Amino acid sequence: MFVDRVKIHVKGGNGGNGMVSFFRAKYITHGGPDGGDGGKGGSVIFIGDEGLNTLMDFRYKRVFKAQNGADGEKRNCFGKDGEDIIIRVPMGTVIREAESGKVMADISKAGEEKILIFGGKGGKGNQHFATPTRQAPRYAERGRTSKEYDVILELKLIADVGLIGFPNVGKSTLLSMVTNANPKIANYHFTTLSPNLGVVESKFGDTFVLADIPGLVEGASEGVGLGHEFLRHVERTKVFIHVVDAAGVEGDDPVENVSKINRELEEYNPELLKRPQVIAANKTDIPEAAENVARLKEVYEKEGYQVFPISAATNKGLDELLSAVASILKDYPEDIIFEEDYEEYDEVAVDIEPFVIEEVEAGYFVVTGVGVEKMIGYTSIDTEKGFAFFQKYLKEKGIIEALEEKGIKQGDTVRIYDLEFEFWK
Repeated sequence: MFVDRVKIHVKGGNGGNGMVSFFRAKYITHGGPDGGDGGKGGSVIFIGDEGLNTLMDFRYKRVFKAQNGADGEKRNCFGKDGEDIIIRVPMGTVIREAESGKVMADISKAGEEKILIFGGKGGKGNQHFATPTRQAPRYAERGRTSKEYDVILELKLIADVGLIGFPNVGKSTLLSMVTNANPKIANYHFTTLSPNLGVVESKFGDTFVLADIPGLVEGASEGVGLGHEFLRHVERTKVFIHVVDAAGVEGDDPVENVSKINRELEEYNPELLKRPQVIAANKTDIPEAAENVARLKEVYEKEGYQVFPISAATNKGLDELLSAVASILKDYPEDIIFEEDYEEYDEVAVDIEPFVIEEVEAGYFVVTGVGVEKMIGYTSIDTEKGFAFFQKYLKEKGIIEALEEKGIKQGDTVRIYDLEFEFWK
């Protein structure tokens, strides 16, 4: 079964907590603090795997969690770091944040790594909080809680050449005749309900990956049928072979059908019509096809499209078609970047990240949080300007108000990571 869109839950490992401990030994009953730091939590890492071509495995496992870091221990022993979790996905997998739909990562190459969630930082043990006036701190830092998301994995096939056209025009037959693929073939609409891939090896030594992309009908760009589900695969192909039923077996006009499919491509993504495209006029073993082949050439060759009369069922004209496609691919840049209108996901800005206030003992308050930690890191309160910024930050972010709600009084002590000061308002 081909699966190209799934929803999963991913979570990074939390950091281990710091340890509250004091050195004890024979004849030493009041040793100094020796609590170790907690270990770092494991990260969530996605890797592109060329051996995968479907997201089917994710139908059976939907939750992925990295390992938490271990808590710190006595005698300044660090907690063990949590193990990362490696999630392997096919090349061409786009990872979206489920709620916003914004792109968090785009895995397009074999071996490409993306750390989607970093593990939480381990908390510091109480050895770090000793000061000349507080030599026996009974406080250690908690490990940082890692992020977690519901994400949507969306697979877009990466192929050199895509077969496009209405259902029942012979795309699957053509794929089966020129590659080692074995698609289901029958004479009714929508026989193919999932994309098929095959490798073309021409007699001239050229090789390329060919994809049969089903489901294109009028209104596909607006989501009719399974239009959007299949159109996403068109975006990652370099060249299109537009297969059309030149015999008009079902009474359709082949010239108009080419125009209809191209219109759907343009409405879905205007950039698609800028890709090289050749027209394969199929079913020319039927006598009625000759007149339509002439019309196709008259209309579309003046627009720059090459038209090849073929019969996928009898192998007629296939060598000429494949040779022309291989020639186009030779001139195609290897490092082509397919421009897509992606809105990338931004992490929560530092200045609105939450903070936590704890009264760890009477009159001693500890403030933690990603935002305040980073603010301390880039602010020098030894200068007048830096101290003014520090005061403004505490007020604007609601930290002073939150401290007052916790019951802080004049002269009580506040600690923000490595900074400790008395509270005066």
